[in-house]
Amino acid sequence: MNEIVLTQRLKDDYKALPESVQKKLKKQIRFLAENPKHQSLQVHRIQGTSYWEFYIDKSYRCIFRQDGSVFYLLAAGHHKVVDEFSRK
Repeated sequence: MNEIVLTQRLKDDYKALPESVQKKLKKQIRFLAENPKHQSLQVHRIQGTSYWEFYIDKSYRCIFRQDGSVFYLLAAGHHKVVDEFSRK
């Protein structure tokens, strides 16, 4: 099983998400811990960066960085959160 580390930003973002999206994010985090290649995650690198994203649902994303079997979850929100990390 992979280790999941939640940053303070992710925790704050989580609180701001609608309850239905919070539940979906919890489920996706379980998938990430158990099998990062799970089909529903649709994990892919943010082009030109060292950041990755996975789908929470069709409108929401979670940004993370990976170091071996440790996944640092950095942010979550509408798809526009990807833009914030694509410029870093």
